[in-house]
Amino acid sequence: MPNESILGEVVAASVGGAFSASALYPLEVLKTKMQAKSKEENEDSSSSSSSSSSKEGSDDSMEVIDSPSDKDTSSSSSPSPSASSKPPPSESALSYAKALYQKEGIAPFYAGIETSAFQSATEKALYFFAYTAFKNIYTFFAGHRGMGAAVNLLLGCMAEWAHLPITLPIDCWTTQIQTGDHAKNKGNLAILLTMLNEGDGLRGMYKGIEAYTVLCLKPAIQYTVFEQVKGIMLARKRLSSGRSGNSTSTSALTADTLTAMEAFLLGMVARTIATIATFPYLRAKVVLQSQKKKSKGESGDSSSGSEKKANIPAMIAKMYMSGGLGECFQGLGPELTRGVFSAALMMMMKEKIAFAVKNVLNA
Repeated sequence: MPNESILGEVVAASVGGAFSASALYPLEVLKTKMQAKSKEENEDSSSSSSSSSSKEGSDDSMEVIDSPSDKDTSSSSSPSPSASSKPPPSESALSYAKALYQKEGIAPFYAGIETSAFQSATEKALYFFAYTAFKNIYTFFAGHRGMGAAVNLLLGCMAEWAHLPITLPIDCWTTQIQTGDHAKNKGNLAILLTMLNEGDGLRGMYKGIEAYTVLCLKPAIQYTVFEQVKGIMLARKRLSSGRSGNSTSTSALTADTLTAMEAFLLGMVARTIATIATFPYLRAKVVLQSQKKKSKGESGDSSSGSEKKANIPAMIAKMYMSGGLGECFQGLGPELTRGVFSAALMMMMKEKIAFAVKNVLNA
């Protein structure tokens, strides 16, 4: 039975993850670009205050994308008489998407969708494989006692770290594709080879991994909330099913799964809580991952050495000093919209696919 449970969870999570990532991919690109954009504005302004204006003219050669409206994003985070007018700090996702579409068309919104779908499918499959395996091991040694929220969080964190050696390089690759200069029409494989040949090579593909000391809590919180509330809802279903006298195998299986709408709504709530709790670390990770090619473009700069030494806490502190909490939560809107609907779709499909796999295995 444990093997059947793991198989059902892995297949369901993999298919659900790939589908949800592909269906909402334009929002994924939008939130990634918005998270990376603000960081570039701050760094461009600091470099422009110590370099000539001719260096600003070479920004187009950077691999990390600038704001869709270059004239609106050359501002400095610190007051400077030579700084350009600063863009509205509360630039909406809709206005940013419109500017990006007018500048580059539809292509940037789907750049890297294949790698993103593969990364999501692999991540979800490995996560639920590890999580279900850890849960079965815990149940074996602890007996049939129910798992509390603390145990769920711990198992979720362990499951998250289990897939990172494989999925983090794919995530870093996808981030570079999403934030790249699409006017140069570099293929996905060319971007990967460039990343491996520059700087730290394979080691650079794990940039931002220290963020997962906190980010591992994101799926842990999300699935803990989901599983805990799901357990309460299913217990009530079984209770009401027993009271009504429905003891057929079909009704018993139905009482062991959520409806599509229940899974969708519960997935939305769980993802919202997890995203808000961990977002500053998520944004700092994206900033570091999108930073590499820019620092490589500034060859010979003394600032590039300090960029390479940047870490997650330092990046969060820099963002907070630059713009307060608003800067730390830049891009939260698109992340919530995409993440909430993606998680809801994924959990809805996972519940239905797992139910179908269980029926096939029990037939």
